[in-house]
Amino acid sequence: MKLLQETKQFLINKGITDATVGIVLGTGLHKILDYVEVLLEIPYSDIPNFPVSTVEFHKGNLVYGKLAGKYVLIMQGRFHQYEGYSMQQIVFPVRVMKLLGIKALFLSNAAGGINLNFKKGDLVLLNDHINLQSGNPLTGKNFDELGGRFTDMSEPYSKKLSKKLKKQAKALNIKLKKGVYAAVNGPNLETRAEYRYLKVIGADLVGMSTVPEVIAANHMQLPCAAISVITDECNPDNLKPINIAEIIEIAGKADEKVALLLKETITLLNLDTANG
Repeated sequence: MKLLQETKQFLINKGITDATVGIVLGTGLHKILDYVEVLLEIPYSDIPNFPVSTVEFHKGNLVYGKLAGKYVLIMQGRFHQYEGYSMQQIVFPVRVMKLLGIKALFLSNAAGGINLNFKKGDLVLLNDHINLQSGNPLTGKNFDELGGRFTDMSEPYSKKLSKKLKKQAKALNIKLKKGVYAAVNGPNLETRAEYRYLKVIGADLVGMSTVPEVIAANHMQLPCAAISVITDECNPDNLKPINIAEIIEIAGKADEKVALLLKETITLLNLDTANG
């Protein structure tokens, strides 16, 4: 808790005092910033106790600004286990954001589509997940100031926030599918046999992030919702080599829809009521 409080105080001293919404941006996703009046942008490397993003497509900045009349904290890039970070390091920024006062958390990521009904560029609202990553951000000493020892995960993604996203997607004529996300360690992509396994156990899509932050959010009773962009189709009977440049390009094309959907949803949030 000492490190969390130290980082919180550093950011308060920088002027981050009124944040109510947190946003974590995934691979190739950043257009939400087009709608933000940026008040402050701090590189992760300048923030005490923050990890530093090492992935080429993650900018590595904490952005504070106004979006739809609300103060928001945006992570331009997240941290992954495959970078060598511990689970506690991965969720450290989300914990700090909660201590700074956010009442809702939105996450985005790029993912592979296991459900054959998912096509490249589709947006998928996560309604559950399967955690196949090694380790857990709640392992070790429990921070009672943040939440209880045994965190309930019967509803990891807020139904109220998800309902608002679905409502706005319909109003904007944005097709928003739903599915179960499997989180794996990475950084290698999966084999054909692994894709078949993931499908058998109930996964609709697969990625290497998001779940640690969602677990930490639930531990702190912080309502969260997550959207994935399908950047590759993982059909084991017709599997093609992955082209990372193509994945980034597909994410970029879908980014405008993700940004607009988040902006319109945040506009309608009433953060004076539980779960928005």
